[in-house]
Amino acid sequence: MDRTRPVLALLTAAALAVPGITALSSPVQAADADLSRNGGFEAGLDGWTCTAGRTVTSPVRTGGSALQATPAGSDHAQCSQTVTVQPNSQYTLSGYVRGSYVYLGASGTGTTDVSTWTQSATDWQRLQTGFRTGASTTRVTIYTHGWYGTGAYYADDVSLIGPGASTGQPPAAPTGLKAGTVTSSSAALSWSAASGATSYAVYRDGAKVQTVSGTSATVTGLAPSTAYSFQVTAANDAGESAKSAAVTATTTAGSGGGSTDLPTHALVGYLHASFANGSGYTRLADVPDSWDVIDLAFGEPTSITSGDIRFTRCPVTECPNVESDADFKAAVKAKQAAGKKVLISIGGQNGQVQLTTAAARDTFVSSVSKIIDAYGLDGLDIDFEGHSLSLNADDTDFKNPRTPVIVNLISALKTLKAKYGSTFVLSMAPETFFVQMGYQFYGTGQWGGQDPRCGAYLPVIYALRDDLTLLHVQDYNSGPIMGLDNQYHSMGGADFHIAMTDMLLSGFPVAGNANNVFPPLRPDQIAIGMPASVNAGNGYVAPAEVTKALDCLTKKTNCGSYTTHGTWPALRGLMTWSVNWDRFAGWEFQRTFDSYFG
Repeated sequence: MDRTRPVLALLTAAALAVPGITALSSPVQAADADLSRNGGFEAGLDGWTCTAGRTVTSPVRTGGSALQATPAGSDHAQCSQTVTVQPNSQYTLSGYVRGSYVYLGASGTGTTDVSTWTQSATDWQRLQTGFRTGASTTRVTIYTHGWYGTGAYYADDVSLIGPGASTGQPPAAPTGLKAGTVTSSSAALSWSAASGATSYAVYRDGAKVQTVSGTSATVTGLAPSTAYSFQVTAANDAGESAKSAAVTATTTAGSGGGSTDLPTHALVGYLHASFANGSGYTRLADVPDSWDVIDLAFGEPTSITSGDIRFTRCPVTECPNVESDADFKAAVKAKQAAGKKVLISIGGQNGQVQLTTAAARDTFVSSVSKIIDAYGLDGLDIDFEGHSLSLNADDTDFKNPRTPVIVNLISALKTLKAKYGSTFVLSMAPETFFVQMGYQFYGTGQWGGQDPRCGAYLPVIYALRDDLTLLHVQDYNSGPIMGLDNQYHSMGGADFHIAMTDMLLSGFPVAGNANNVFPPLRPDQIAIGMPASVNAGNGYVAPAEVTKALDCLTKKTNCGSYTTHGTWPALRGLMTWSVNWDRFAGWEFQRTFDSYFG
């Protein structure tokens, strides 16, 4: 979202530098060197830490690559690196940039942190500033960033000129890496000390996840029944060693999550039970046996804030072939006898539900219970969309929510789970905006102005993770979403489903905060949500793309350009909107599932 640049920030930046004019330059000494690492971005983002950056081959100033970073929401797309310097020494920082409101600066100097900027650079423009380090300063962070909502910026040929520190050589790679105790969510690692090392970095599936000072670490936040590859490096002021030999650890199965008698791989489908629309009405008894979980769409409230949910079956005027209530209830029992689960789904596109009060919460519990009992159903699916869930401005911690509609929903679902016991099936079908978008943004954001619905499902999923049977995020009707590779992924192919599902199974920092991580869910809790046909929703992919997504996530083959953070053969399966639309399209989606899982 575009934001007006604060006047104070403009004045501060203007005081530091005038665009196009060299500031705080200093003579380069004979012993000076360029201390920046990969300043031309020829090695990708190696050496740089970016919130929303990638390398591109055009435009570039020199060489074959340059940095492109795109500010969005409250993130100004900073890329930074920490450089070893000498105390009481003069340094000159420079670089070339393109775009609007692009900054180049240094922090942690020990004296006065500096920055320079340009308001608008339609072609490559050189920025330069300088600083002197403090009496005990040995490390300085250099960075570049844009400004909120001003579009992508580019940077190339960043350099930090000054005396280098005498740090010797990096240590050798650690040896003897082995896995110790492994649980459903953690793995203990140990290794032999490397001479000269002052710290060690632990890598999980190629990504750095932890830095420690000793020769052991426990990696947490892992998904159950998942194989992970670990490596370790040693580091000192001279740099980081090569990675050690890899060791593989497979987490245990774990427990909890509601019903345990679903098949290993399940097909979930929504059945239009209260309306027909263009796909026509399908009787419950006519749903093929391939469908393991059938979500009856939809139970809807009498008013948005009442909490009073009603399930009205499709009238004969709209659905001429609708079965009687007696036949419908008999079909529920027949499906259950065949090992299937039949749930009532609450919400949908038109069913806005806001449990703003404790009274609405209690009414929700009693009215949903009446529906479950009346039809003898197995559980409940939460399909809150639109404006059902949003976060108050002061609600910033998904682990400790404060917003009434969130708190009351969590309480209501826990009450229903406790009432019906361990066999109660609880599933959720949020949109990507309410879940994976939380990787970048959460609620109104640090500066305000963001959509308060962003990431609003995260506290609900987190609070109910031990009670949740299935989470099937709607990977359709979605805009581009940033994945764990910090690239945007769009609907239309296997890549989108792979990236979105990897986030759920790997966990992710919320709003970019590494100290506030949404932990991974178990693979048996996850089904990938897809439209059944081109008529069903925006984001349909052909059967070949469905197969690619399953191959990548369960076998780590056919992954294309996205690299997952694990392999999950226990992934539960697929969800689709809807059974009716699949029938309309000749059961293509069902056949794809049957042929893949057998």
